[in-house]
Amino acid sequence: MAKQVQLVLIKDVSKLGKSGDLVDVAPGYARNYLIPQSLATHATPGILRQVERRREQERQRQVEVRQQALEQKAALEKVGKLKIAKPVGENEAIFGTVTTQDVAEAIQAASSQEIDRRRITIPDINQLGTYKAQIKLHSEVTAEINIEVVAS
Repeated sequence: MAKQVQLVLIKDVSKLGKSGDLVDVAPGYARNYLIPQSLATHATPGILRQVERRREQERQRQVEVRQQALEQKAALEKVGKLKIAKPVGENEAIFGTVTTQDVAEAIQAASSQEIDRRRITIPDINQLGTYKAQIKLHSEVTAEINIEVVAS
């Protein structure tokens, strides 16, 4: 059996790891592919310190992003109920449906916060009434707002 070589990945390599990961690979794979393609470099103490420093900076950045998402959630929940006016037909049925774009525009008008419509999840809304919408602000933070559909 050939001995394994420790490398630090410079770029993401599918089925091996992400940039900054410490990996053990066969010497031929390292010598013939990873190092010549500038996908990895030998793991020296200095490089390991750099990788650890980058990981710590990324962790700090993730903490800040999560904190901003929590602040945004608090601001959204303080708004309360959003009103969306739609034209109405028989039996309180609205023409068309309420879309995530409508909800994003209502949030923008009420709280001056810009929310990407792709992060909003709403049920099918075809009638007047009150509904709940979920907004995914971060992988760990989800805000829930009330939407009231009224006749225009």
